Amino acid sequence: MIIDIGFDIELAVTAPTAIIYLLRVHPSRKHDLLAPEQFRITAGLAVNDYTDSFGNLCGRIKVPTGVSKVRISSRASVFDSGIPDQRDANARQHSPDELPTEVLEFLLPSRYCEVDSALLDFAWREFGRFPPGWQRVQGICDYVHQHICFDYSAARANRTAFEAWREQTGVCRDYAHLAVTLCRCMNIPARYVTGYLGDIGVPVTPPMDFSAWFEVYLGNRWHTFDARNNKPRIGRILMATGRDAGDVPITMTFGQNSLVSFNVIAQEAPVLAPVLVA
Repeated sequence: MIIDIGFDIELAVTAPTAIIYLLRVHPSRKHDLLAPEQFRITAGLAVNDYTDSFGNLCGRIKVPTGVSKVRISSRASVFDSGIPDQRDANARQHSPDELPTEVLEFLLPSRYCEVDSALLDFAWREFGRFPPGWQRVQGICDYVHQHICFDYSAARANRTAFEAWREQTGVCRDYAHLAVTLCRCMNIPARYVTGYLGDIGVPVTPPMDFSAWFEVYLGNRWHTFDARNNKPRIGRILMATGRDAGDVPITMTFGQNSLVSFNVIAQEAPVLAPVLVA
């Protein structure tokens, strides 16, 4: 299937500043783009593209004096298999001493994932009864899915995994942060993911937004899990991975700013009927 994706974001700024964004399709999905992304930024602004330490495509915008609004937009069409998230119940959990060195950082505490909190003892009490590996991660997803109540009005940019656990409310990033933290508590490498996830094959739930889920390292590779939806979904388009949301901000402005508009699309492209030529 073909999935049309894109966004239109406008920010108001009050002084010269810099804006960092992680809004490109991840390099691992570049070969699925039917054409280069139609990426646009307010005309005349200096842009510096770069790749961060996690392999994500990033950009930095220099906003000079006299510019009060910055608009970033993109459109693209991506080929997707249309296959729901794959499951591998036999994927085994590695002991820390046999993990690749580049995976070890995804066992450690990070800004929003406090592995060294009260969650450590809780995780071993609650999930130690599950067999190591896939079943243990699924047990964590089941718990987080039931424990947190999804509420857009309760969204908070600085909520940590421990706070989400205690408050029992949040949005997709909070589900991901708590699940990532509980996995790390159980010595399972876990990383935070952002991307597009349209309502393909499920009831439509507007308004559309970017989504957060997570990946765990089992059986020598990364696997997709989603504590928010807690079921296989179709059409995830990866944008960025990191230790937590602090590593992969959609946008980060180094100065006072406000959001003027925010629109995201991710939907299956219509199938065009063939044109018969007489």
